[in-house]
This record gives sequence, structure tokens and C-alpha cells, in this order.
Amino acid sequence: MCNYFKLLLTVALFTSIFSSCQKTNEAHISKSQQQNTNLDIFFDSVFNADLEQNPEALTYRGDKRFNDQWNDYSEKSFFKHLENKKNALRKANALKASDYSKDRVLSLELFKYELNLDLEGERFRHYDYTFNQMYGAQSNPASFLIGFHQIKSQKDAEDYISRVEKIPVMMEQQIQNALQSEKEGFVLPKFLFAKVLSDCNNLLEGKPISKSEKVHPIANDFYTKLEGIEMNDKDKKELIKKFDLAMTQQFAPTYNKLVKVLKEQEQRANNDAGVWRLKDGEEYYAYRLKKITSTNFTAEQIHQMGLREVARIHGEMKKIKEQVGFKGDLQEFFVFMKKDSQFYYPNTEDGKKAYLADATAIIDNMRKKLDELFITKPKAPIEVKKVEAFREKTAGKAFYNDPAVDGSRPGYYNANLYDMNQMPKYEMEALAYHEGIPGHHMQIALTKELKGLPEFRKEAHYTAYIEGWGLYAEFIPKELGFYSDPYSDFGRLAMELWRSCRLVVDTGIHAKKWTREEGIAYYVDNTPAAYGQCEKMVDRHIVMPGQATAYKIGMMKILDLKDKAKLEMEDQFDIRAFHEVVLCNGPLPLSILEKLVDEHIQKNTSTL
Repeated sequence: MCNYFKLLLTVALFTSIFSSCQKTNEAHISKSQQQNTNLDIFFDSVFNADLEQNPEALTYRGDKRFNDQWNDYSEKSFFKHLENKKNALRKANALKASDYSKDRVLSLELFKYELNLDLEGERFRHYDYTFNQMYGAQSNPASFLIGFHQIKSQKDAEDYISRVEKIPVMMEQQIQNALQSEKEGFVLPKFLFAKVLSDCNNLLEGKPISKSEKVHPIANDFYTKLEGIEMNDKDKKELIKKFDLAMTQQFAPTYNKLVKVLKEQEQRANNDAGVWRLKDGEEYYAYRLKKITSTNFTAEQIHQMGLREVARIHGEMKKIKEQVGFKGDLQEFFVFMKKDSQFYYPNTEDGKKAYLADATAIIDNMRKKLDELFITKPKAPIEVKKVEAFREKTAGKAFYNDPAVDGSRPGYYNANLYDMNQMPKYEMEALAYHEGIPGHHMQIALTKELKGLPEFRKEAHYTAYIEGWGLYAEFIPKELGFYSDPYSDFGRLAMELWRSCRLVVDTGIHAKKWTREEGIAYYVDNTPAAYGQCEKMVDRHIVMPGQATAYKIGMMKILDLKDKAKLEMEDQFDIRAFHEVVLCNGPLPLSILEKLVDEHIQKNTSTL
């Protein structure tokens, strides 16, 4: 009996201890969960506050809350955003990483990384070409309205008109920014003004603002979208009347003024191309390289890296030249690839339609193989379309626009078909893989669909990560047996060579004082690209210092990490799991990507 009571007491004691421990543990878990939740709320509050000051970003995401407004591009708005960033960083610095779960610690690290980088570049805020041929403020209103402002209701149409009516205020802010940049010595080189003025003049042609036979591209977009909604004819006519009035009384005068300002600025400009000409140009370029590549590589290191890669790829191309039986040296092979008609579609509407259809087929064919490479895949569809006529003469070769968060807009692979002689067939595979699947659409659309990731991480733009993946995505289909045609494989190498030359030319122009002509000559001598593409690329280097170095640097890092994982994990290596690490944490600086891959390797080799 005594033993029985002892047993009961022992059980009661252990029950009491267990219950106490359980309550303590539950309290600890509850506190930890609450801390994580509070951190999530902090991230979202900062992100949403910034988003509400960015109507264009809201529209881009499919959010129509401020669909009748443009962003505020004034100096006052800039300093307001700056102060908000400083306040957010102060609050983030006061938080202790030990209070949060591992995934939140990573988010906190990235949150502070982004803010510190932005604040570091604050002193260079006027070092920007407000009006330029790549992403300039002169073409943004048209491309934005046409590409992203949907009209599904009468309110949407009224908002569209309101945006046209407000273009004068927004453009005046942009003009003042450009004039302030000029005071800092940051003015567009003289030889690029013609391209920007071409965009402006294109947007001053067409009904209702000119007597041209053609309809203005914005007007055509508005009329077409309006026709697609259910409204009575009287209300539609009233909206069209109001829209036409906005185009003639607000839009056209604004662009006439802009042309005048740009022509005056052109007279004051010179032909110096690189940022070396600025008083602190070396520091600015170093900052740009740091921001773009998320590394500490110097301009000289990047230049030498490019030279080595150009030499290596030339060697690979010589093997293909011999494989196809071409008699002549590599330069002669380049000329053959540039000029032989078999490699190009006709420069006609039928030729352009054929290009779009074939590019779509390449993406569709690659989609069938995604299960061999990926675990998580995006749900959003992708469409291939040509760059709008009003900007195709000056826009880049190809680019990607991501889908709307709400699914109302697909992802777009935009192909510039202005000159079909600059879009060779042998590069089609690599270009479609880069912009579509398994490239940017696979990466960016997937990021938007990730669950449990703070919005600021989904919207982060680490160029070396994003463009590095795009270039890596050109390569990985080869491991699945794609590029079976040797000319297509040559095209893949030509695209990689192009990105390697960028390392040489970007640093050449901005750090070594190369002229525009020297940059063009380097591309012409070392690649099979058409002269027009070489010229466009150099002009891109000039207005986007450092940006083009990201592709090759990012690709090399991802390939290095993959090779490291394969070497250390041996039979445990799974390409699908590796891609899960690379893609399912959202955009990352390369250093943090490396850390996550190392953790993946360690986790999967600890039991070997």
C-alpha cells in the first residue's frame, strides 16, 4: 500500500513538472510566434507605406487604389522617402536577431542590407539620365498606360484620362530633375539626344493631336480598351471626347515643351560618355558596381574577368566553326553568321509574326521539361509580344515584364522586331530561355507567388541575381539536350560572349575613358552581332553605368555554387533541390545566396 501511494505521488510529481514545463514551453512558443508576427507587421507596414506613395507600382501590381495618379518625382518627395528609410533603418537596427526565427533573421538582414545600400547612394541622387533612350521619362507615360493601365470599367477609363490630364505636372518634375542633374555635370552625351527626341516626336504624331492618318498610340490603346467594356454609346462618346481634349490640351503641349527643353540642353552637351568625367565619378562607379553586382569586385577585376571569358568563349566557337565545316577564321565566321540570309526572318510583317510564333513554340517546348529541373513552378502564364512601335527604334533587344500579382495580367517576353536583321534565328532559343522559361518568367513570376515571404523581399531587385539567373537559364537547357543544332549552340555562346564583352566595355567606358567608338569597335571585332546592336549596347552602357556587368557575374556565381554543391554532395545532389534553394527565397545578394547554398550542402551531407 505504501509503495502504491509512493507511485501515485511520483506520478503526480512528474505530471506536475511536465505540466509546468509544457506551460513554460507553450509560453515560450507563444512569445516567439508573437515576436515573429510583430516583425512581419513591421516589414509590411514599411512596404505598404512606401507602396502607397507609388501609384505606378500599385497599378503595375494590379492594385487600382490610386489609378488616376502618377508618382511624385519632386525633390520634396525624394527627401520624404529618404527620411522614411532612415526611420525604418533605425527601428530595424534596434531589433535583436536572437528574438526571431531563422527565416525572419534572414528577412531582417536583407531589410537592413537594402536600406543601407540605398542610403549609401543618396549623395548620388542626381546622377541619373532622366531622359534617355532605354528607360527615359519621355517614353514612360505611353509605355505605362499601354502596357499596364487596364480598362475594365468606366472608372478605369476615367482614371486613364485623369492620368493623361496630369502628365504636365509629372513631366515638369522630371524636367526639373534633368536640369538639376545637368548642374551636377550629369547630362546626356550629345550624340544620344537624337534618340530621345525621336521618342518625343513619335509621341507627337497621330490623331487626335496631329493631322496624321495614323492614330496616336495612346489614343489607339484607349479606344481599343474602351471598346472592350460594356457601356452605352453615349457615355463612351463622352469619355472619348474628354480623352481627346486631354491629349490635345495637356499631352501635346507638354511634349512640345519637352522637345524645346531637350534641344536647348543638347546645345550645352558634349560627347564625353563615361562617368569618369564627374568630380567623384570613380566613387560613383564603384558604388554602382557594388549595388548592381552585390559584390566588392573592382572595375579592373571585372575588366580582366571579361577579357578571360571572351578568350574562352572564342575557343568554344572555333570548335563549332570546325564542326559545321566552315573554311576561314573566326572573324570570317562571324561575318558569315551576320550576313547569310538563312539565319534571318524577312523584315516584313509576316517575318515578324513568324518570329513571335516560333519564340512561343520554343517556350512551350521547354515547359514540357520543367519537371526535370524544378520542384516549384509558377502558375502565371507568359505571352510573347513585340515591342510597341513608338519606342522599338530605340528600345533594347528584348526584355521581360512580370505578371500582375492578382493574375489579371500575364508575364510578357517583349521582342524588339524593329529590324529583323538584328534578331538572328540562331539566338532565338537562348533569348527565349532567358526572358521566358526557365529564365525570368520562371524566376520572377514564381517569386510573386511565394507564400510566407515578406512583400519587400518579393519586390527586391538584385540585378546580378535576377540577370545572372537569366543567363544561367540560357545554359541549363543544354544539359537537357537542347541546342541540338550547332548553329543554335553557337547562338547560345554568342549570347554569353555578348555578356562577357559587356564586362570589358562597361568598365572600359566608365573607368578607362574609352570613347563610344572604341566600345562599338570592341563589340564589332569580338562578336557576330550586327553593327546596330553593337551601337545600341554601347549607348546602353553609357546611360546605365554598371548594369550590364550583372549578367555574367551573376551567372558565374550560380554556376560556381552548382559545381560546388555537385562536388561536395556527390550522389545526394539533386538539381531540382538546388534550384529550389536558388529560386524559393526570393531575390538575394550573391553573398547571401552563397550562404544559403552552403547551408543546403551542409544539411544534405551531414549524414554521409
